[in-house]
Amino acid sequence: MITILIYISLILLLGYSALLVYYRKSWGSIPDFKVEANSKLSTKISIIIPARNEEENIGCCLQSIIEQSYPAHLFEVLVVDDHSTDNTAAIIKSYASNNVKLISLKDYLSANEINSYKKKAIEISIQQSNGELIVTSDADCIFPKNWLTTIASFYESKRPAFIVMPVLISYGKKMIEVFQSLDFMTLQGITGASVHKKFHSMCNGANLAYTKEAFIAVNGFKGIDNIASGDDMLLMHKIYNQFPNNIEYLKSREVIVTTNPVSTIQEFFNQRIRWASKADQFDDKRIFIVLIIVYFLNVLMMVLPIVALISNRSISIMNIQLSMFNFYASLLLIKTIFELFFLYPVAKFFNQTKLLWWFPIAQPFHIVYTVIAGWLGKFGKYTWKERSVK
Repeated sequence: MITILIYISLILLLGYSALLVYYRKSWGSIPDFKVEANSKLSTKISIIIPARNEEENIGCCLQSIIEQSYPAHLFEVLVVDDHSTDNTAAIIKSYASNNVKLISLKDYLSANEINSYKKKAIEISIQQSNGELIVTSDADCIFPKNWLTTIASFYESKRPAFIVMPVLISYGKKMIEVFQSLDFMTLQGITGASVHKKFHSMCNGANLAYTKEAFIAVNGFKGIDNIASGDDMLLMHKIYNQFPNNIEYLKSREVIVTTNPVSTIQEFFNQRIRWASKADQFDDKRIFIVLIIVYFLNVLMMVLPIVALISNRSISIMNIQLSMFNFYASLLLIKTIFELFFLYPVAKFFNQTKLLWWFPIAQPFHIVYTVIAGWLGKFGKYTWKERSVK
């Protein structure tokens, strides 16, 4: 039994390492996009932001939008208040003179009526929007000044149906915040690499753009509207199936959206369980295979130390005698080296290379959370925005 575990772990580590090398090469092949000087842009953009109990964040979010360099007459902001119990709606209303429209979700459905309020919020907003290009984000995000200008320029030069863009999680002094930023930056690198090479579908709803025409062509969220999460990746795959050559990744520091970290371990697990909950809903079998490799490698990285404690036996690999502890330490070292190899150019793009010093320290927590969140995402439930979701 131990011998079987050893060989399985070596095969999974080999596959995982090969994936990371591929992702690094793919990330490096993405061209940096720059807006041409004096370009005359004309795309009408509708920015859609669902918000629930975001009184602490929505003001800064909207302020960073109205300060955009993109001409004000070419974009509108639709903020959907999702049954907030704080001052979110009042703050949104205070920006009405800046072409910010408040939509109250309670006018369309009652609380606890459906399973996916965010999808419904986006759907209702698109029905009322005037823009050719839909841009979605979250109420706790901050946008760089040239965000919309760069998006419009990219869209007018390439005419994609769906645009995936980078997101950065800010962090403070808490270790959980540092870990989130590291972990999320890894996901962002994989996102850019996979989208550019059309290896599999991956994106984040905090920074997306797609044409209204494409959304309508795939019947929006129909067929996935019963799933609590997935307003981003599940929609992306629907659009990919119909427009496989019109999915693009926009790599530019001018469009890096910054979002807040969660502040507690419990909130972190709820967030990651929510993300993992849609894993078995992917029609994109390419990413499902990747998730299987990553998940079961981490399962073994949890199991092997326990096996090493129980068994004192030595193993022979290529005529090299190793104790189980040394074998496990070697696996962990190789895994960490390949992850850092992939992550360095990504961290450089986000100007976060100093975070990499924390990466080896974060490894044990990363392994544990991956296994737990993956399991509970399939068989458990989570709480998000004061709602319990199965």
